[in-house]
Amino acid sequence: MIQVLDQKTINQIAAGEVVERPSAVVKELMENSLDAGASAITIEIKEGGISMIRITDNGAGIAKEEIPTAFLRHATSKIRNTEDLLSVTSLGFRGEALSSIAAVAQVELITKRKEDIVGTRYSIEGGKETGCEEVGCPEGTTFVVRNLFYNTPARRKFLKSKTTEGNYIHELVQRYSLAHADIRFSFIVDGKTKFQTSGDGQVKTNIFYHYGREITKELIPICQEQDGMRLEGFIGKPILSRGNRSMMNYFVNGRYIKSPILANATMQGYQGFLMGHRYPFVVLMLSIDSSFIDVNVHPTKMEIRFTNQMEVLSLVRDTVTEALKQSTLIPDVTLDEKEKQSPVEEKPIEKQPEPFEYERKKEWSMRAQPEKKMEEKPFVYESAPFSGKQNVSIVREDYKQLDFKKEEQQEGVVFRIIGQVFGTYWLVEYEKELLIIDQHAAHEKVLYEKLMKKLKDKKPLTQNLIAPIVVSLSGREIEVLEENAQTLTAIGFCWEMFGDREYLITGVPADFLNLEPKQLFLELLDNLRNQNMKSAPEFVIDHCATMACKAAVKGNHTLSYAEAKELIGQMLQMDQPYHCPHGRPTTIAMSQYEFEKKFKRVL
Repeated sequence: MIQVLDQKTINQIAAGEVVERPSAVVKELMENSLDAGASAITIEIKEGGISMIRITDNGAGIAKEEIPTAFLRHATSKIRNTEDLLSVTSLGFRGEALSSIAAVAQVELITKRKEDIVGTRYSIEGGKETGCEEVGCPEGTTFVVRNLFYNTPARRKFLKSKTTEGNYIHELVQRYSLAHADIRFSFIVDGKTKFQTSGDGQVKTNIFYHYGREITKELIPICQEQDGMRLEGFIGKPILSRGNRSMMNYFVNGRYIKSPILANATMQGYQGFLMGHRYPFVVLMLSIDSSFIDVNVHPTKMEIRFTNQMEVLSLVRDTVTEALKQSTLIPDVTLDEKEKQSPVEEKPIEKQPEPFEYERKKEWSMRAQPEKKMEEKPFVYESAPFSGKQNVSIVREDYKQLDFKKEEQQEGVVFRIIGQVFGTYWLVEYEKELLIIDQHAAHEKVLYEKLMKKLKDKKPLTQNLIAPIVVSLSGREIEVLEENAQTLTAIGFCWEMFGDREYLITGVPADFLNLEPKQLFLELLDNLRNQNMKSAPEFVIDHCATMACKAAVKGNHTLSYAEAKELIGQMLQMDQPYHCPHGRPTTIAMSQYEFEKKFKRVL
């Protein structure tokens, strides 16, 4: 039999959409405080917010006569009709939060407006009013929420541990303090203050509070206006990347949101700067006309729709890319050798020197036989790894290699090749720094940039094949080929029909002649078929990076001096030579100052 549910059940069902866990309560009440114009907000929780949540602000307060109405469903001061949904500027607007919270908890409200002589204490439990009286209190509003889900035990048992629920709240308050740096936030857990912000309006100050110095010093500020939108905040250098998206923070008109559009735009902006499956640190705040967004998508208001989706994506992607290009991203390496304090008397220089802090597997030795010619017996240096971030060994160097030690000029770029270690890494003196260059990553970057420039200039360089290659394609592959003919042509492929299902590959990308053309062509078709949501330009970028990686010289592959000179010269002339297309560093550096500090020439 069909019947209408009673109001109590209706309220508890509705509460389940808005109040999923304690952090949802904090979010709704904190947004109310922000809408009330508060300049200071204190959030206090006990037992992960399950037993108690107290939120105090110095905002506008609520009139005594309006308090009971505020706890009714869909009672709000933010909008009046459906047209107002198209121009919502407040964080809250539905009028569901207070009624939903009151339906599943014991709530006490203490509030006072500036013009009132006294304040009001109002209490409500399970949706039923239990008290209302005058009380002396400061201006503003305090909400106390106790025993969340006390009357819905089925909901309460699905909550996680107190520590986990508390961490959700911590992260939420932390994020809102980033978006509203002009407001003083205090967060207290079980009687202990976890953090306080100054409210000085500096986002970077709050990033320092929450994430520490190591992250703060690797930030790049951004600020860009375009198409009536303003994007500002900070992005992290690629060195700050993580294995998940937990450090990607987005705010639209002051509201913390989760947006696939903004996340995808950010990752496109980092294309070529991050390794695969790595995600950056970002705090991005978008200001946009409210008529271009729809926040009435989900009960928690954490999702958002953009009517100008492509303009938003372009703004974020291009701003991030440009900021990364203008920033120096080459990582510095230091030997981190700690000073060893020894109470014993310093040993004479003729005796065995003090060892470094690491335990050696073999001592430094220098073997020379001056009675023989240098060409017959070169000086050989052997070293154990240094302690610290980077294992470094001195080059085994013979007389002929000393020819490398001369300045080379490649179209205005002056560098000096010292030699190669481990068959993979080239040591180069360049602008008062020692560069250690990975030949594979460097070559990969050079090939990628060449190909991308040709794509940008719409001048693909194709090498025609003397003997065309025949490929047989399935019906679906033919369909993919026809749909993406322009994309494949832009890369440098040429082909023609050679029967019902056969095609002749007559030309291939000129920079990738060392790759097997048929395999590469079919692989491209497979990837285009499975590209899912990727656009054709995004696919081209991805696969250009893959082709460059496959075609680049490998580690432990011997390069001649002339080849190394040409490769290093080309790499150093690039706008952003410091990372391969997949985000792996091509180069690390040690400054002259670092050398002088380690050899005690400077203190």
